Amino acid sequence: MRNRNTAFDWSQAQSFLATAETGSLSGAAELLGLSQPTVGRHVAALESDLGLLLFDRIGKSLAINDKGLALVAHAKAMKEAADLFSLAALGQDQRIAGPISVTANDAYCAYILPPIIERIRLTYPEVQVEIVSSNDVQDLGRREADIAIRNVQPKHPDLYAKRIRTTKAYLYGASSYLDVIGRPATLNDISERTTFLGDSSGRVLQMLCAMNGAIAAEQFGIVANSGVAIWEAVKRGLGLAVMFEDLANITSGVEAVLQKEVSAEVPVWLVTHGELKTNARMRAIFDILSEELAARNATG
Repeated sequence: MRNRNTAFDWSQAQSFLATAETGSLSGAAELLGLSQPTVGRHVAALESDLGLLLFDRIGKSLAINDKGLALVAHAKAMKEAADLFSLAALGQDQRIAGPISVTANDAYCAYILPPIIERIRLTYPEVQVEIVSSNDVQDLGRREADIAIRNVQPKHPDLYAKRIRTTKAYLYGASSYLDVIGRPATLNDISERTTFLGDSSGRVLQMLCAMNGAIAAEQFGIVANSGVAIWEAVKRGLGLAVMFEDLANITSGVEAVLQKEVSAEVPVWLVTHGELKTNARMRAIFDILSEELAARNATG
């Protein structure tokens, strides 16, 4: 650096890393919750302090160069250390007050979480709950969320995970739709006029086609990257879809079909960062979520 006595400014390195990861100042600004000019000033100041150009300017675009790439790994290490510092400090907070974020897939957020959040708010009115609805796995280490409801066991050693229970997924349709197409006794009874609703990844299509090769991709009349969108379409009688039993049990007017042939066990995990187990707010909300999600095993 030009002035070796000047304290290092982490905000500059943070903006540099975010720009490198997103490929633009606007992307970095959105990621960090800052304005684009602020991120631009941070990057320019860091380049000035280092006496290096870290990005090549191509018109209005930025492209990280070799000098910048050489610093990315170090900036990531700093970011991980800063995140751990923040988590360790947060773990010492013994107040059951303040913000907390809970993430789950969009169907869980829309249909399962609301009554649980209601209990949280009634029990701890000083806690502000942010619901992070995402079908992608959020990085708890980077504080993209505080607590996650997941259907796969986390592998990261810094995470604390509790397996709440196992639910099931079946093939469901609206009663009104089944009145029209009939209620198949086996997969072989599925007719060509049956419409399926599937996820954008094609996993449901692959699963059903493996069970019955007569099912064609063309029968998937609606695909979506949203469980909410799929479920609302099922309720309207637009076709059959695979869905969690938890959700179907609280939805009127739908029926499971082919339960012996089309079913899958789905674990329900509750996950947080290990550092947060000692935080009173996180512990209290984690316990309520654990209790409420486990109770569904008995109540359906």
